[in-house]
Amino acid sequence: MTSPGQVWAHVGQPFQAAEFDVVVVGAGRMGAALALFLRRLAPHLSLLMVEEGGLPNEEGATILAPGLWTTLDLPRQAQWSQQDQWSEQAQWTREQLASAFGEMPFEPCPLIELYASPLPGHDHSPQGGQPSAAVPYESSAELAREFPVLRELANLDALPLARVDRQAALYRPASVALNAAQQAVRLGANLLLNTRARLKHAPGPQVMLERLTVTNTHQIVTHEVKVVRARHIVVAAGAGGPPLLEHGLGVHTQHGRAYQQYPRLNLPSPPGTPAVRVSGLTLRPQHGAFTLIPRLHHRDPHGYQPTGGHLTGVPTGLRREVLEDLVNLMDALPALAGPHLQVGRSLSDLPGAWVTLVRGDPQAPPVWETPAPGHHLLLGGPHADTLGLAVAHDLAQHLSQPLAPMP
Repeated sequence: MTSPGQVWAHVGQPFQAAEFDVVVVGAGRMGAALALFLRRLAPHLSLLMVEEGGLPNEEGATILAPGLWTTLDLPRQAQWSQQDQWSEQAQWTREQLASAFGEMPFEPCPLIELYASPLPGHDHSPQGGQPSAAVPYESSAELAREFPVLRELANLDALPLARVDRQAALYRPASVALNAAQQAVRLGANLLLNTRARLKHAPGPQVMLERLTVTNTHQIVTHEVKVVRARHIVVAAGAGGPPLLEHGLGVHTQHGRAYQQYPRLNLPSPPGTPAVRVSGLTLRPQHGAFTLIPRLHHRDPHGYQPTGGHLTGVPTGLRREVLEDLVNLMDALPALAGPHLQVGRSLSDLPGAWVTLVRGDPQAPPVWETPAPGHHLLLGGPHADTLGLAVAHDLAQHLSQPLAPMP
């Protein structure tokens, strides 16, 4: 029987290990799932997870991720073979979310996407394990009989058509990260919390670990520095992953990031309320109201710092692009024009996080790649809710193959 791994939560716990088969930098949803899959596939490999914060990290994107599984979000490709693969990965991910991570919320919740008119080239999209099957347009007025909340949110005369994913479901990505990491530790993985990782440009993969502590004046400082060697280092640090590789190893990546905010719409969302989407804006039922998931337009330029825009001359916490989208949608979604929309007065009033964009493209699926020998980059991004776990499992299968001797 495998012995549980060790957990170092603070600097008072001495950390002496100098070598592991695999080091995973980042214990968010992607990194923690990878660690769990790797422990199941290759329990003989020594494994260390390194996380800069707690579990889950309250500063990362995992804790704010939408947690909306839907095949309507699968990337569209001209080649059906690629869509078949994504559909299989999506269904496998859904099965894992429903059963593989212990006790955590996983709630079926239809996603209804409303349209003013059919979109050219979007008549077919993968759904329900049949990637070549059409997702037909339905009458939004007919759907409103089943889901009366549609009339409270949207102008159905302006949005007469709808497509529905009845397999869609809601879950909490932070619960996936927590449960996956805990299961991985029970299966023998080690976990080092409150530790900043930096990659070293040295013969063989090495990572410098800065163990962090808080002074009596509430400053975060480095308590000690350790260097760990590994056969493989996996960078699963979300939007911070590509810069880690670029700064530490001098390799160039094409990936980008965008700052995503999640305002609230304080209208009731009782049990059975569907998720609703219009022009890329998703209204997700959550905590008795709605969390808004705005559309990501593009990567943010290097050095960009998010700032709030102005609505009718009043400063808000929402960035300008999101404000423009919401104002443009107020005729189609009258609920946005009332007093129930929370836009805040400054950036700190709204939850937000940096989201990684694979190759700088908001529509690109999750991916793993090997930018340098012994170093792997694992990225989730906007489609991590539906495809992320399958991509993490694919990397775990790759790493479970026989490893070369330590250099």
